[in-house]
Amino acid sequence: MAKKAKKMSAALANVDREKFYGLEEAVSILKGMAADRKFDQTLDIAINTCLDPRHADQVLRGVTELPNGTGKTVRVAVFARDDKAEEAKAAGADIVGAEDLLESIQKGNMDFDRCIATPDMMPLVGRLGKVLGPRGLMPNPKLGTVTPDVKKAVESAKGGAVEFRAEKAGIVHNGLGKLSFSEDKLLENVRSYVDAIQKAKPTGAKGTFLEKIVLSTTMSPGLKIDIASIKAA
Repeated sequence: MAKKAKKMSAALANVDREKFYGLEEAVSILKGMAADRKFDQTLDIAINTCLDPRHADQVLRGVTELPNGTGKTVRVAVFARDDKAEEAKAAGADIVGAEDLLESIQKGNMDFDRCIATPDMMPLVGRLGKVLGPRGLMPNPKLGTVTPDVKKAVESAKGGAVEFRAEKAGIVHNGLGKLSFSEDKLLENVRSYVDAIQKAKPTGAKGTFLEKIVLSTTMSPGLKIDIASIKAA
């Protein structure tokens, strides 16, 4: 514990908490901080928006595929029958079922990170709303997780698609890759993600949409980012 605190103190000593870093400089610094860690940390992004999600026209939620994936192994569960069930299995789904999957989840077995369903399965899946909903796992057509094209949905989830949503304070955060990625791949992921957030801007957004962006790693302090540097190619 003392060793972790010492490393964090050393990291803080090399960070100007008032400075707005260029994206490339920030990613380089964060990779450097992670060099002596014994595990592959995640690059995290937190975006403060002007949104108040309590208003229906200021809800921000969507999904985007990162060009270089997240580096995370994603376990996918699919509600489907017959040919669609076989299609899901062939695409790499970890768990596929119908009533049997429903019963398993009701018993507390939720060893998956993404849940997908064909449209005909939603009356069944709807019975799990109170279980899946609070965990952000309820299939949703707007997120592409209620679809007849289960092959594409499974491959997307496995390939690095990330879901984003603004929380109560209007903050959006996600992991955008592993620090073992090259700087170029991390930069591509960050720019692609921020672009997706901007394109999903709700109609009710008032004022400056993206107020602040902070990058950090699992074990580092946050670096405030000059937003203009993200837009630069």
